[in-house]
Amino acid sequence: MMAAEPPVSPDKRATAALLKSELSRPDKSAGMERLNELLDGVLGADGPAGEALDWCKCLLAGGDNFEDFCQAVRSYDNATLCGLVWTANFVAYRCRTCGISPCMSLCAECFNQGEHAGHDFNMFRSQAGGACDCGDSNVMKETGFCKRHRVKSQSCAPSIPHDLLVMSELVIPRFVFYLIQSLRDGYSEPATDVTSERDLQKILQVLDPQISFLEDLTKMGAAMRSVLTQVLTNQQHYKDLCCGPGENVCAKSHEKYLIALKGSGLAIPEEKISSGVQESSPGTSALTVQDVASGKGTPDPSDSSDEEEQDGRQCVGKRKRVKLSSSTKDQSIMDVLKHKSFLEELLFWTIKYEFPQKMVTFLLNMLPDQDYKIAFTKTFVQHYAFIMKTLKKSHESDTMSNRIVHISVQLFSNEELARQVTEECQLLDVMVTVLLYMMESCLIKSELQDEENSLHVVVNCGEALLKNNTYWPLVSDFINILSHQSVAKKFLEDHGLLVTWMNFVSFFQGMNLNKRELSEHVEFESQTYYAAFAAELEACAQPMWGLLSHCKVRETQEYTRNVVRYCLEALQDWFDAINFVDEPAPNQVTFHLPLHRYYAMFLSKAVKCQGIELDSILPDQEMLMKLMIHPLLIQSSLSEIHSNMWVRNGLQIKGQAMTYVQSHFCNSMIDPDIYLLQVCASRLDPDYFISSVFERFKVVDLLTMASQHQNTVLDSDHERSMLEGALTFLVILLSLRLHLGMTDDEILRAEMIAQLCMNDRTHSSLLDLISFNPNPKSGVIPGGCSFESMLSSVADFKAPVFEPGGSMQQGMYTPKSEVWDQEFDPVMVILRTVYRRDVQSAMDRYMAFLKQTGRFSGNPWPPYKKRSALHQDYKGLMRLLHCKTLHIVLFTLLYKILMDHQNMSEHVLCMVLYLMELGLENSPEEEPFEEESAGQQRCHDSWFPGSDLLCNMRHFINYVRVRVPETAPEVRREPPASTSSDSSPSGHGPRRPSLLQRENSGTAQVFSLVAERRKKFQEIINRNNSEANQVVRPKSSALKWTAPGSTPQLTTVILEVKESMLSLLIKLHQKLSGKPNSYSPPWLDDPDCLVQPDLPKYAHGDGVTAVERILLKAATQSRLNRQSIDEICRKTAPPTPPKKSSPAEKKTLDKEERRQKARERQQKLLAEFASRQKSFMETAMDIESPESDVAMEIAASEQQVSEAICDCVICGQSGPSTEDRPIGLVVLLQATSVLGHRRKGSEPTKLPTMEEEQIYQEGTCAAVHDVKLSILQRYFKDSSCLQSVSIGWEGGVYVQTCGHTLHIDCHKSYMESLKNDQILQGFSVDKGEFTCPLCRQFANSVLPCFPSNNGERWQHHSHSSKSLRELIREVEELQEQLGTFPVSISSETNLSKEMEAVMKDIKNTTQKKYTDYSKTLGSPDNDFLFMYSVARTNLELELVLRGDNLCSGGASPAGKRSCLNQLFHVLAMHMRLYSIDSEYNPWKKLTQILQNKSSESNNDDRAEVPLLFRDVTSLLLIQVLTMPQPLRKEHFVCIVKVLYTLLYTQAMISLTLKLRAEERASWRESGFHKRSSYTSGKSWEALLGFVISELSAGKIYQDEETEGASVTSFAVWSLQSIEQHLRQFCLPFLRITSLLQHYLFGVDIPSCQEEDEFAALSSYLGLLPPALQESHHFLSACCLDWPVTDFDLLSQWCSELALFSETHPEQVNVLLVHDTKWELPHLLQLPEIYNTIFQYYHRKCCSVCTKVPKDPALCLVCGTFVCLKGLCCKSQSYCECVSHSQNCGAGTGIFLLINASVIIIIRGHRFCLWGSVYLDAHGEEDRELRRGKPLYICKERYRVLEQQWVSHTFDHINKRWGPHYNGL
Repeated sequence: MMAAEPPVSPDKRATAALLKSELSRPDKSAGMERLNELLDGVLGADGPAGEALDWCKCLLAGGDNFEDFCQAVRSYDNATLCGLVWTANFVAYRCRTCGISPCMSLCAECFNQGEHAGHDFNMFRSQAGGACDCGDSNVMKETGFCKRHRVKSQSCAPSIPHDLLVMSELVIPRFVFYLIQSLRDGYSEPATDVTSERDLQKILQVLDPQISFLEDLTKMGAAMRSVLTQVLTNQQHYKDLCCGPGENVCAKSHEKYLIALKGSGLAIPEEKISSGVQESSPGTSALTVQDVASGKGTPDPSDSSDEEEQDGRQCVGKRKRVKLSSSTKDQSIMDVLKHKSFLEELLFWTIKYEFPQKMVTFLLNMLPDQDYKIAFTKTFVQHYAFIMKTLKKSHESDTMSNRIVHISVQLFSNEELARQVTEECQLLDVMVTVLLYMMESCLIKSELQDEENSLHVVVNCGEALLKNNTYWPLVSDFINILSHQSVAKKFLEDHGLLVTWMNFVSFFQGMNLNKRELSEHVEFESQTYYAAFAAELEACAQPMWGLLSHCKVRETQEYTRNVVRYCLEALQDWFDAINFVDEPAPNQVTFHLPLHRYYAMFLSKAVKCQGIELDSILPDQEMLMKLMIHPLLIQSSLSEIHSNMWVRNGLQIKGQAMTYVQSHFCNSMIDPDIYLLQVCASRLDPDYFISSVFERFKVVDLLTMASQHQNTVLDSDHERSMLEGALTFLVILLSLRLHLGMTDDEILRAEMIAQLCMNDRTHSSLLDLISFNPNPKSGVIPGGCSFESMLSSVADFKAPVFEPGGSMQQGMYTPKSEVWDQEFDPVMVILRTVYRRDVQSAMDRYMAFLKQTGRFSGNPWPPYKKRSALHQDYKGLMRLLHCKTLHIVLFTLLYKILMDHQNMSEHVLCMVLYLMELGLENSPEEEPFEEESAGQQRCHDSWFPGSDLLCNMRHFINYVRVRVPETAPEVRREPPASTSSDSSPSGHGPRRPSLLQRENSGTAQVFSLVAERRKKFQEIINRNNSEANQVVRPKSSALKWTAPGSTPQLTTVILEVKESMLSLLIKLHQKLSGKPNSYSPPWLDDPDCLVQPDLPKYAHGDGVTAVERILLKAATQSRLNRQSIDEICRKTAPPTPPKKSSPAEKKTLDKEERRQKARERQQKLLAEFASRQKSFMETAMDIESPESDVAMEIAASEQQVSEAICDCVICGQSGPSTEDRPIGLVVLLQATSVLGHRRKGSEPTKLPTMEEEQIYQEGTCAAVHDVKLSILQRYFKDSSCLQSVSIGWEGGVYVQTCGHTLHIDCHKSYMESLKNDQILQGFSVDKGEFTCPLCRQFANSVLPCFPSNNGERWQHHSHSSKSLRELIREVEELQEQLGTFPVSISSETNLSKEMEAVMKDIKNTTQKKYTDYSKTLGSPDNDFLFMYSVARTNLELELVLRGDNLCSGGASPAGKRSCLNQLFHVLAMHMRLYSIDSEYNPWKKLTQILQNKSSESNNDDRAEVPLLFRDVTSLLLIQVLTMPQPLRKEHFVCIVKVLYTLLYTQAMISLTLKLRAEERASWRESGFHKRSSYTSGKSWEALLGFVISELSAGKIYQDEETEGASVTSFAVWSLQSIEQHLRQFCLPFLRITSLLQHYLFGVDIPSCQEEDEFAALSSYLGLLPPALQESHHFLSACCLDWPVTDFDLLSQWCSELALFSETHPEQVNVLLVHDTKWELPHLLQLPEIYNTIFQYYHRKCCSVCTKVPKDPALCLVCGTFVCLKGLCCKSQSYCECVSHSQNCGAGTGIFLLINASVIIIIRGHRFCLWGSVYLDAHGEEDRELRRGKPLYICKERYRVLEQQWVSHTFDHINKRWGPHYNGL
């Protein structure tokens, strides 16, 4: 061993270069020696790992830079496969149009570069990981390849120079060996406890860089991959290095390796000896299957327990094992693994270390190399048993399962490869044996049937193996290889394999047995049924579907016969093992009969597709009788479970009953069971079958004509539902044609209609509910072409709609009306419903359809649907309808229903009639024409003369003998002198006394059949010959057998009946219709009806219609029946049933009438309630519909005329609001930044979806106002600044109300009660939140209503004659006496306290940063600014809600919600507390020419803000809200007029800034000339000229002139365009002012056209002189009314500007108001297709934490990209979304979750899921992107979202809110 220090200079690159040159010479030996010496040192066990890696990189590159070497090797890459490997959660694509294998998948890059437009593709999140198949023509069609892999690049890539890889070929084997040694050293046996598991993880972490290095090598392309393949598969390398001269280091690791290998063998110790350890050829060494109890180097707790189990097990386990090992092809299957190459040992360690992700990725990255792929697949098969073993012991079986499938799906999806491995490595044997061994570890003795002596073993569903689905990866592989035809053929031809497989399936036969609890409720509800159903579906049914898909044509008959043969053998073994003869053990049921289902499905396939004669593959009668018992037991148990007979077993038993019929399972469970019963019924004696059914359903005792009976096996309260169950089962059995001759298309159509009839369905739920073959690889692709075309033929699409409440609908499919009319099939609906309520739902929808189309107005019965023809082989099924047993049952039930016996129901009658109709539709072919004479001959044989329903219907039965309890009413009656059980219709015929003894009642007849059924079963078993069905019925048995355990007090009486089925039907018709003699035969009036009996008038209706339809069919098919019906109807006297029943019948009629009346009353009440509800909804909800606007307008105007009286919604008292007991409006205060997000441009802002696109926040309303305020504060006096602008663009407070009022003291007690309420509400009472007690709208405060003084409010006088000057003076005086308030407010009253409280609420609604703008802390100016800004925010938002104009006039669309009037009172009261210093009152500056005082003498050296910089609307609000109350209208108008002059001046100045210098000069000139002829208020030209000349004095225009004309526009300003500009500038102010006037004085705003809005508003405000109001041609200047000379005032205002511009010329432009108009607020514009957003954002890094977020989200207001729930971006305990919602929306955030396509709303401390604005082609959301179909924007939904944002109605419309605890 050399020293660790390498013998060469430390400069690695030089050494590497030297070695490379030596090795390039012809004689390499010296170079090899040096290289090996170097590597021995570097790759020694104690050398540092990093050093070793560096050396390897240098050596590979041969002295060059490693990066350059990688580039060089890559340039020779000629791979045609993509092969990109990904791990879990990667987003990949699957295109079904291009895929050959259903597992095909593509990476995003290959998918986007391929041509898949219009294909059936979807995006998916990989669960287990996968690899890209682009370029692999075995898995996908070449047309789907992307541009890179379409080119066969083999030809064009140059061959690689040998010297480039010379070093790699020598160094890599040593490196791989080094890695393997490290893996050996790291391993310590046993790896079962958690600590050693952690050790393994540590080893892996240490080895991470080495494995990554190998992974990097694979990415260098095909050239390097072939070197690696050579290294990994070369057996010589392995031999030389691993088994070379034993060096001490090597020896130790080799020992560890041998210990680790010990556990890999398969045989049980004693078997090992016999099998002999023999060397096998490389081809067969692949076979190593292991057993659970194999001996290991050290004891393993789990194994030892398995051994004990095996000892305790019956001999059956041994029997199976012997069978198994003999069927295996190769003895080496039991051996310990033997490794012959690096690849084999690497895979071994990968398995030992439980599939580390890095290793898996490395092994998969190599797959594009074809030689490697084959070698690796064989190695994988060789280790298959070892994989199973490791998987079973793993603590992380889920992760491991995913990794295994990640590998195996790449190997086994390729048919060619699977076939090769099957042939060379016996893949099928390995898989089946491994599965069998795996399941053998958890077998327990079956308790079914004969618990003591049972030899059958089943899997224990409580074991982890089944509970955790640990078997899933192996079963999944098995299903995968069976999808390849060549492999499946091998399986189906191999008898030994089929035997083994049936053996495997029998482990699941009868698992999870349920025993009915009869006394106590079960203590612990086991949930094992999940595991049981999953196991049967995945381990049994899916492989079955896989095999069935290859048995479609005649040529494959042999396969089917094989399966059927071994299946029957397995079933026979099973019956023997559980000791089953004919009676199933009571009170137990298993839902799992996979052997029965295999048999049934292969039978069905044989008849349907392969043309095999059914009889040729059926067993004898005895076997059929056994076969039918367990499936029939399941059907009766279903009925018992739904009748609550299993209620003590807990909810889980209902869960089983539901799962059994649920859409994913029904194909593999209930359908095969019913089909098998249909097959048995068609071949067994019908009387035997029918009586078996009633016996299994435990209702035999109920089928007596006596009015009372004793049921020994059933409680009377369960009788009705069990009888309904039995009849419904018979109807399903006889009507269902799923496997009896329907084509696939017909089946699909029937399934679809059944699902759609229950409920309207979305496209995805239909796909989910319609039971396609559950095996995804069976070739039936859901959503295939036939599915879509079928869907469009049976259903109409209902586009997604919105309901006014805001709940969003998905796109739905609803049945077409012709489907309801002709194809609604209640039987199919009953079969497919999981919940009973769905059947009712289907019937309700059917009723609605009939009412809507006017076909039938009552309560309809399920319609009778004609069935498709039966396949020839199943014709025998119809014999059930023509057997006497069934006819006796039908007759008895008709009689009982007519007589109102207990436990009869409408459903029973409905099913009885359905069975009769089925019988009439399927009458036997050999129809005897005139049956009279024959009838009398057979009369004595039984109740009925023959077995044909048509004849038996008219047969009269006069007397029957019944056995009844002593107490029954029948006992007291005297029997008539001569009795007979039946007689011919004409009434004469021999009456023999012997007949009486022989005959018995209906019930005895059925009883006797049950007894005979047993006898027959016994005989068949004894004789076991095929003539079983000719056995003559022994007559003597009739009276001998009674029900087991029946009580002896039964007595026999004779009952007078004198009815036939026809007469019973006619009487039932009278009973159902409630009229005597209601039935008159239709053929008397219309003989044609007999020719075409299927008249549409009989198609839909209730019981009456059904009876009529049956009578008509009976009459049509037989002349004698027609005569019999006529005769019965001719007996016009009211029919005389036995006397007992007439009062009952009368009672029934009364009962029916009463019911009918009650129903009508109920309907009326419901209708009244609905209309009330509707009217309430209209007033309470925010339904913004045109009709409600009118109502609101009226309401609003009324409210303003007499506001005084209010109703308290809590105490219900009405009255005015008073000082002492104020009333308040329920309001919701919320902070809002909606106004701040407005922009100037009309172009909506787009969401960026590329790097180049950006959103800038500078241009928003909030940003502009912010900048302006901060510049003002820099140059002017603070208090003056804070009165010159408004705030609240961001974080303003919006107040809205539902319009309901309550006493404030009532509200306080209401809040107390909410606090004590323990129910978890969606709101926080501590924060003052509540819901309005009346309309439940969300609210958080109460706004006190101001008591109106003697009914007068803000005073509204008619126009007074005072001049403007006088009014100005009055306003000034009023302002100066601000200190003196009306007494009521200055003294502390309840009202003023409440007003202060609500003001505090308003302030606390928004964050401090949005209210604090003053430079001095706690300055009163701050509050003053905040208060008038609240008024501004609410007015502006009101305007936005009206669409930013007042053209519609009237009350607001949110009229009812507006509480501005009350809000102004509260604000005004508080603002009056701050008097404005008269020195600085802007009013004087606005209305007087002030003498130029020396303002410099003031202490404050800063000037006030010049008037022209101030915001006019803010000035208006300050003036109005600080005026003493009540404000008079004339004073309001005066204020507006004065402010309009200032506004107009600002408009002119903004215009002059837009003009070019020369234009300014010319306007100045013309204005100068106009001045001479100027009269005030006529033209703006003189004023404009004057403004220009005044401002030119300062430095206002200078900066512009220096820049030249480039800034300004080149449009020439005409008179019209200037007038237009001035109007547009003034309009926003006029609108706000008009709203203010509307709310203060209650004057309605007139509506107008858009172009007349200026005129309408200016006359509404009194600005436009009355003389001009009519004329259309007036200028905006006409509204001016100057308080003093206009030019003087202008000059005064402009000089302030000029003065400021001297010192700060650059700021003037910023501070001047340029444009008052803002566009309406909008959310960002989203792209059409969701994928655009998804692709850009789902891998995008967060700008804060620079990681890719786990849950990325996007703010739809401003486009910010945030981490949802990400702790990485958490600041001050707020996660990023929550803190962004506060910064961007003052507490309201709208976020699109990128990975889920849904939108969440954050409102304050709550959040809700809003839904998605992206829908697929079928109008459906795809939350979580589970389906991965392309999604398109739904503009209507986005509009609704935007509307809710702008109108602040998220809280009211979305109902499901929850707290987010700042964690979003």
